[in-house]
Amino acid sequence: MSSNQPSASSAVAATATPNLNTPPKEPPKAGAERADVGHIGKSVVIRGELTGNEDLYLDGEIEGTINLRDHKLVIGPNGKIKATITARDIVLHGRVEGNVSATERVELKKACTLMGDVSTQRIVIEDGAYFKGSIDIKDNKNSETRKPMAVAASAGSSMGMSSGTTYSAGSGSQGSFLESK
Repeated sequence: MSSNQPSASSAVAATATPNLNTPPKEPPKAGAERADVGHIGKSVVIRGELTGNEDLYLDGEIEGTINLRDHKLVIGPNGKIKATITARDIVLHGRVEGNVSATERVELKKACTLMGDVSTQRIVIEDGAYFKGSIDIKDNKNSETRKPMAVAASAGSSMGMSSGTTYSAGSGSQGSFLESK
């Protein structure tokens, strides 16, 4: 009887272990996103116009213009760009000299250098990134969403500000709380 007990427990243990022949499940988006991403390596040098209809990872040198209007552009750490860039999302790790325009988002990573103007809806600048230029935050949404904020900012006395001085932060104007209007 004692010889049957170990075999019974080993049979139970064998059925409790997962089948090692089944492949692990992959996240559905990871494979779909990587299939449509172009890659330009660090030894590639392009002079002229670069356009495309897919996301692009760029680690080489470009001089000219880059137009990926509805797609994401990632400039790798070895990327050296002297170009005007237009894309939906732009992530910068390398060096860029030129104006950058994104319809949605620009990210400046800690090792990047950007010398040029930025025009976008949202921007992220990590600590350590070098940026020299101006930023224009575009608002493609209806300006009605900002009116309550502008009314609250111009209320002045109800927020503890001195009465007689009003400040405006409306959508079409550039205001400062340091200057009186």
